[in-house]
Amino acid sequence: MSQSVPPPPKSGNPFAAGPGTDPAGQPQPFPQYPVQPPAPARNNLVLGLLAAFGAALVAAGAYGGIAGAIDREVGYAAVGVGLLVGFLAGKVGGRNPVLPFVAAVIAAGAVYLGQLVTIAVLLDKLGEGSFAEIFFQNFGGVMELWKLAADGMTYVFIAIGAVAAFAGARKGAA
Repeated sequence: MSQSVPPPPKSGNPFAAGPGTDPAGQPQPFPQYPVQPPAPARNNLVLGLLAAFGAALVAAGAYGGIAGAIDREVGYAAVGVGLLVGFLAGKVGGRNPVLPFVAAVIAAGAVYLGQLVTIAVLLDKLGEGSFAEIFFQNFGGVMELWKLAADGMTYVFIAIGAVAAFAGARKGAA
């Protein structure tokens, strides 16, 4: 009776023939090693800052839209803004020691910008004009309204966003 499978190598070790050969000792065109994927780009401060800035713009719009829709600010939303900004900065930027501090400043600015968006959304709901008209053409007036409406909790929300961004940047880089 004929054998359909070649006999095993004489040494008993199927890998004794070395790289570039199959277990039967036949040469292979390419070695059959697992291919390692390229390492992700890490420790890039500029990319981390760009990611933080982009996340800050998106998060500020969402923060202001949500707060304007429900007619109040929510502390958890400020935490979400900070975590999003910080985590993305840390994940993209890596373990640069400056990044958590810069992410905290960017997140504080994002919460502030979100509060300005909230004022513009509320004025839009009152019929004072469209959001784009209020926010872009009368930005100085929106900032003056923010100064008049700012109280202790306004600054607490900004601080909460900054602290969350600092923690998120450290966690994202880990």
